[in-house]
Amino acid sequence: MDELSLLQDADERARRYVAGADARRVFPEDSAIDALERFSERLPDTGRPDAETLALLDDVGSPATVASNGPNYYGFVVGATLPAAAAADRLVLAWDQTASSFANSPAAATLEKVAAGWVLEALDLPRESAVGFGTSATACTLICLTAARRTLLKRHGWDFDGEGLVGAPPIRVVVSEAVHITVKKTLRVLGFGTNNLIVAPVDEFGRVDPKRLPALDGSTILCLQAGEVNTGEFDPFAEIIPAARKAGAWVHVDGAFGLWARASKKLKPMTEGVELADSWTTDGHKWLNTPYDAAMAICRDADALAASMNSDAVYATSSSDSQKNLTLEFSRRARGVSVWAALRSLGRNGIEQLVERHCAQAQRIADGLKAAGFNVLNRVVLNQVVARADTEQSTTAIREAAQRSGTIWFGPTVWRGQSAFRFSVSSWRTTDAHIDRAIALMTRSWSELTPQNAASPEVAPS
Repeated sequence: MDELSLLQDADERARRYVAGADARRVFPEDSAIDALERFSERLPDTGRPDAETLALLDDVGSPATVASNGPNYYGFVVGATLPAAAAADRLVLAWDQTASSFANSPAAATLEKVAAGWVLEALDLPRESAVGFGTSATACTLICLTAARRTLLKRHGWDFDGEGLVGAPPIRVVVSEAVHITVKKTLRVLGFGTNNLIVAPVDEFGRVDPKRLPALDGSTILCLQAGEVNTGEFDPFAEIIPAARKAGAWVHVDGAFGLWARASKKLKPMTEGVELADSWTTDGHKWLNTPYDAAMAICRDADALAASMNSDAVYATSSSDSQKNLTLEFSRRARGVSVWAALRSLGRNGIEQLVERHCAQAQRIADGLKAAGFNVLNRVVLNQVVARADTEQSTTAIREAAQRSGTIWFGPTVWRGQSAFRFSVSSWRTTDAHIDRAIALMTRSWSELTPQNAASPEVAPS
């Protein structure tokens, strides 16, 4: 099979996969998982035909996928992929550009520069900020916190690039008691040591309590959250950040999904003050519904980010805002193009409508769960619903039954010491009808697996 025929075959298989997104089991059957053993081949001495390889990938791989690119997946704050973003990614793959600088790809450099400006507009963050398109929120947090440490050390007269950390003035890191694991991983990789982190206590909603905030100074990095991973709550930025900046601290905000609330006039007040931070991270594959491998490291001080990430060489110099000078990678794909496509296809109004629809759907789930007898544990201020049944055993049984059904998928969590489960609404494909089907399944599960509560369910308070 020639190259174009092979690509056409791949496209037809991809179209069939996407067309079946609504009807597909959300988590694969055991038989599909068992069939993955077919991939465990010895490396062939003689290469196999391309068409055979593609067929094996589809015939065995596709049935064993999790249908996160569908309407019935409520796990891990994962959006489906918008058509425009998916199509753009396919074309970018055909381009096969090293999207490090204008010299490597004028098209990619231009599109990612436009996308960076649009991201700042959509999120209403300082327009002078630099935006690096990285692989994930984890990688982008590493980028931002590297810039933070380097900048604070420079203020103390320390040459981080030349001297490294040996003998450097100590830098303290303050994190929320509810800090996301990826931030802790980043700090561990950067050598701060998890035992050395200073923990800021949180209130009953998972927000940093300003009254109990540890002391901050010019040697401190403070990590806050826009969208706590369970409750969706926001730290009180307007109270905390001005004081932190006055003390000379660097403030970083983990906004993997919650930062997109700023695109909604209705929800934006919850994020008041977040624009005062020094750096932010957010994902594309969550609420913006881009393909994976499209996250953003945003830094108010563009020069600080460029100096931290610079990778110019005598054979490859470029401008400070080239993506190779804003991210970890030199050789990189043009991942910002899918962000550009998503933003252009949605527009300001589309982003706002998407975010607000998901928040309304989360509230719809919460109301349905309460009516069935579940205890909803959070205020449902965003697109997250944390709930549990009457006991740990019934909570686990109901979640596992829902997962086995293949109809929906959501994952477990623990909130304030209680085992629970979490619904995250973030797929553009999810309609109110899908939400109602999920509620109906959960209601049936309550009746079947907690029969003592079926007759007169106790509705949890708001």
